[in-house]
Amino acid sequence: MNMTKKSIYFALCALALVAMTSCEPKALKMEDVFVPDSESTIDSLIADGRLYGLNEFLDTFMTEQGNFWSDTSLYRSRATNGNGIYLYSVDTLPTNGPGIYIMGRVTTDDYGGNFYKALVIQQIGEDGKQQNLRISVDMGSVGGQYQIGQLILIRCNGLAVGRYANQPQLCVPAYNNNIYALNATQKVGWAPGRIPAPKFRNAVKMIGLPDKTKIKYDTLSLKALFDEVPVIPTVDAVGMDQVRKADGRLVVITKVHFSGYCNDDGAYTKCIYAHPDSSSIVNVFASTTNNVGYPQSRILQNSSGNLSICFSNSEYSKFANFFLPGAQQDTLKAVTYCDNWEGTVTGILGWYCDNATNTNKGLQKLSGYEWSVTPRGIPGIGIADIEMKHKTKGTIWEPQEFNPVYYRNYMHGTPINEE
Repeated sequence: MNMTKKSIYFALCALALVAMTSCEPKALKMEDVFVPDSESTIDSLIADGRLYGLNEFLDTFMTEQGNFWSDTSLYRSRATNGNGIYLYSVDTLPTNGPGIYIMGRVTTDDYGGNFYKALVIQQIGEDGKQQNLRISVDMGSVGGQYQIGQLILIRCNGLAVGRYANQPQLCVPAYNNNIYALNATQKVGWAPGRIPAPKFRNAVKMIGLPDKTKIKYDTLSLKALFDEVPVIPTVDAVGMDQVRKADGRLVVITKVHFSGYCNDDGAYTKCIYAHPDSSSIVNVFASTTNNVGYPQSRILQNSSGNLSICFSNSEYSKFANFFLPGAQQDTLKAVTYCDNWEGTVTGILGWYCDNATNTNKGLQKLSGYEWSVTPRGIPGIGIADIEMKHKTKGTIWEPQEFNPVYYRNYMHGTPINEE
């Protein structure tokens, strides 16, 4: 009897093992993840609708006020000051009906931490010029799944397109009611939000394998850049369209150096040597904001010093506490040597303006520091988007991280001057 029970037990275990084995998902093959990069394949994928160019997509579906605003569905109060310009907007896209498709190649990488839960895609128009669009995705590893150089096709039905701080993006509507935010009363309301990860994955097809060589970089000086786009645009439909269409552009800014100054809430302030956790104006790429989380701005200048652009960086990036090129571990000479280092800065171009009180057509308050370039990394961390050399010595800049032990000893001992 005991042997019979054991036999039945082993038989049941064997059946369970077979059942578990048969239920295992099959291993993914390359064709299960990547769609062949061919015209016929893409035509078949968009057969239920049409493919829009990125600028055409914005012109067709993104209106100035958006369709989400109403007396009971308000944007945050700083979205507009009544002049007809909206820095924040949401236009919902129809769920049903013909398919609405866009396609572009990923130009960002989130390893360095500056594009957390965000992508920028690029399309080259028939004129050979870049068209770009930001995408907000609630996925921490979005850059891991959609790698730089990857061509993606997106079915936009059921999503939304809007502007966050005047920057166009594919998104979903999101309501903010953070009572602890800086200037919280101005930020309550609807704005573009991150697309949920499952929704985004269902909407996207990866076309072919990632190919970085097909990404276009526009290499130009600050003067050449500002010959193409205005430093201070007009606050009207034409001026805003110019900066919105330039947003997301992948650029290589030549012959620039860090000035040693930062944009401190609108004030042009000289950076200091201090602990990055103690001040927002420390001579590193991005020191503390006391958990407010706004992007830090350090000022880049051209060789003659008559043109500037912000270098925008997150305090949560992997290189946030690395010194600016030429910055020193010395209170008196914190940024004295920054002018000695010149080179190129690559990154995503942006025009960020989050408060409509700065866009009054009659009383122009724009500073020109709304323009920024955001790097994807530095040498040794992610993509090496900063390349600097010492003007006289020819030495290549090597990133140096803030050292809290050195800082502690410095504050209680003898400083060491370094160039």
